[in-house]
Amino acid sequence: MPGRCVMSPIAVSDPAPHVRLIRFQRPEARNALSRGLLVALAAELDRAAADPEVRALVLTGDDRAFSAGADIKEMPDGGIPMWGQADRLRAWKTIERFPKPLLAAVNGWALGGGCELTTLCDIVIAGDSARFGFPEVRIAAFPGDGGTQRVPRIVGKARAMWMMMTGETIDAATACAWGLALQVVPAAETLPHALAMAERIAGMSPIAVAMIKEEVLMTYQKPLDESLSLERKLLLWQTEDHDEGIAAFVEKRPPVFKGR
Repeated sequence: MPGRCVMSPIAVSDPAPHVRLIRFQRPEARNALSRGLLVALAAELDRAAADPEVRALVLTGDDRAFSAGADIKEMPDGGIPMWGQADRLRAWKTIERFPKPLLAAVNGWALGGGCELTTLCDIVIAGDSARFGFPEVRIAAFPGDGGTQRVPRIVGKARAMWMMMTGETIDAATACAWGLALQVVPAAETLPHALAMAERIAGMSPIAVAMIKEEVLMTYQKPLDESLSLERKLLLWQTEDHDEGIAAFVEKRPPVFKGR
């Protein structure tokens, strides 16, 4: 008897020059972040980080859900909580450390770990159907993949407390107003809009873009005096892309960046 075909939890494609798209494909579970999905996502991010042809990456789900959060079916009755499992922790750390632009195109539910995942993305485009929230309190749990620390830094203490203590969700417009998303667009335009933005970013110098991401993230990791000092040291860099950018400006032509 032939073995049952198991669909991969993610699908990977390159829909535009230098742009990689990762689509979650667990529709039966509203793209819940199973261990298998997170491990597959981390492995693909490692490949993308090492591939010079990839300059920007977009994460998305489907019309019903970006991701409804952790897969409740994987929660053990006892022993180590799923949030403390080594492979899950490694996967989240890989996502957190991804050095290239990471965008999210969000339609439908972005709950729990799914919402936490959006906070690790550099830019979030929300469809008008999107709903963001942290329902973990309803099962006597809390956002255990970094949400209690990252979300207050984005939306503020009172809003984060309200979201996590009540389990209530917010709509796309509120998420945008609170800083969880950059823009709200019609649901049908969410992914095309995110891909167009990724393609635009991918047309910039990948060295400069990577430095911008590194420097902006220092805001959350270091005291202001130290991060300003590191920024000034980075200003001393010189690359072929920088020379090309200056030459293209002077010659009134589009620059051709090579990542060198």
